[in-house]
Amino acid sequence: MASPSDTSLSIDTPDSLQPKQDALFDTEKGDAYALDQQTTIHEGEEKFHKLGWKRMTICLIVEAIALGSLSLPSAFATLGMVAGVIACVGLGLVAIYTSYVVGKVKLLYPHIMNYGDAVRLIWGRPGYELANIMSCIFLLLLVGSHTLTGTIAFINIVDNYTICAIVWGIISAVLLFILAIPPTFAEFAILGYIDFGSIIAAILVTIVATGVQASNAPGGLGAVTWSAWPPEGVSFYQAFLAVSNIIFAYSFAVCQFAFMAEMHTPKDYVKSIWSIGLIEICIYTLTGALVYAFVGADIKSPALLSAGPTVSRVVFGIALPVIFISGSINSIVLCRYVMDRAFAHSPIRFVSSARGWAVWLSLLAVVTVLAWVVASAIPFFNALLGLISSLFISGFTFYFPALFWFQLVKQGKWNRDWRNVGLSVVNGVVFLIGMILLGCGTYASVKDILEQYRVGDVRSPFTCSAAAYT
Repeated sequence: MASPSDTSLSIDTPDSLQPKQDALFDTEKGDAYALDQQTTIHEGEEKFHKLGWKRMTICLIVEAIALGSLSLPSAFATLGMVAGVIACVGLGLVAIYTSYVVGKVKLLYPHIMNYGDAVRLIWGRPGYELANIMSCIFLLLLVGSHTLTGTIAFINIVDNYTICAIVWGIISAVLLFILAIPPTFAEFAILGYIDFGSIIAAILVTIVATGVQASNAPGGLGAVTWSAWPPEGVSFYQAFLAVSNIIFAYSFAVCQFAFMAEMHTPKDYVKSIWSIGLIEICIYTLTGALVYAFVGADIKSPALLSAGPTVSRVVFGIALPVIFISGSINSIVLCRYVMDRAFAHSPIRFVSSARGWAVWLSLLAVVTVLAWVVASAIPFFNALLGLISSLFISGFTFYFPALFWFQLVKQGKWNRDWRNVGLSVVNGVVFLIGMILLGCGTYASVKDILEQYRVGDVRSPFTCSAAAYT
């Protein structure tokens, strides 16, 4: 028989004391978990806010300046030297201004993480979804474009048509995946220095090689058939495609919000914008003008193909870093958007745990495979990229920034003072440029696709023929 004290103990312990202890333990456990979550999020925020203006400039260079810059001499051949120089300088200055407006929007609305967030402010939820869809499609196609460029580079370097082109495409996709592994732009910017050195070296070798080739040809430089004006017989769609190529070369605003979201001092973006803008204007204008002056009307695209087979192989080899580094940054921007949206309230988006790394690598793999499949399956992929550029770059670089200024940046009425009047005119012209590119660029790109089918320049989907890529 239990004693009175035993009976009392047996009743009090389970019914009153023990539940209170369990509750206290659960509360402490919950507080510890919440504190751990807060610590993880704080560390993650610090990790993703280490980008300075110099590294942001490098990121913009990686995004904007790639092997496509060597296609500009062919644009000069279509437009003529005068119009080519005016287009390169003029459109470069417009790109600097619109990127300045994009940066102002980010400073005024710090919560903006991507282009969709900014468009939401003027067009609501439909605009948010539309801009994000545009961004995702465009970035995915850019990654696909670099898998094709890598394929072409390997084919030209190896010079062995017995190897299936699909093999080179897969190798290119794997390299793009590996280089996109760093999840922050501050970490990725280290690769950007290699990228910049690679493209500058490739451009210099091409300029020197074509210059020497022209000097040694019969008649020397004086015999080169370049023209200050557009050659006879150039159609409207051909001329507008050339202009579209130049516009595409200045399309760095699409990723600017993502880059600025990681800056530790966002107001320094102005230094980055002026740096990238002036660097691009100099590189594009000099490359287009000099190579066109050395090769003339028969310039190929990209221009390195006009330097002879040996030099072409050398330049492709030099340009391998820029091909894959410039392509991989688009994967990072796209995957960062997906991570931030899918795991907005989870530490997973900071890629600091095993689970975060698993999600990040899986997402990169999906994006890379999709990009390779799309690029390999569509037989007129480069022309499609031109079409998408006309549809999307017209917005990212021109009419969206103009609308941002009118609806988000402008203070007071448009006719409040001389400054507002002047900027209203400037942004009205920028908006008009965007509309012209949207309409005429789309027409020219569709016409180009139809013309490629007419002359039989369209390759087969997933072709193994290396000759189809050269």
